[in-house]
Amino acid sequence: MQTKTEHPYVEINPKICNGSSVIVGTRIRIVDIAVEYEYMNCSPDDIINAHPHLKLKQVHDALSYYYEHRAELDQKIKEDEEFVQKLRQAQEKGLIIS
Repeated sequence: MQTKTEHPYVEINPKICNGSSVIVGTRIRIVDIAVEYEYMNCSPDDIINAHPHLKLKQVHDALSYYYEHRAELDQKIKEDEEFVQKLRQAQEKGLIIS
């Protein structure tokens, strides 16, 4: 069941990306757009260039949604970073074969 938001280009569907908020009609998570903008210092135009199937209005709506839900989404970003770090450590110990 899809959850409606006040953002026309953002949806939450448990069948897409484990229920993460995404840009409608894509599998691009809002947190991924936020990371590109906030941490990688990409402009909205840079993001469009990296994802040419997106429209500028979708990116702006995604960023607006991010800022309205920043605490929750920053926590998700932190959890994702911790998961990647654990995978790296397991790989270094030879527990994961690449």
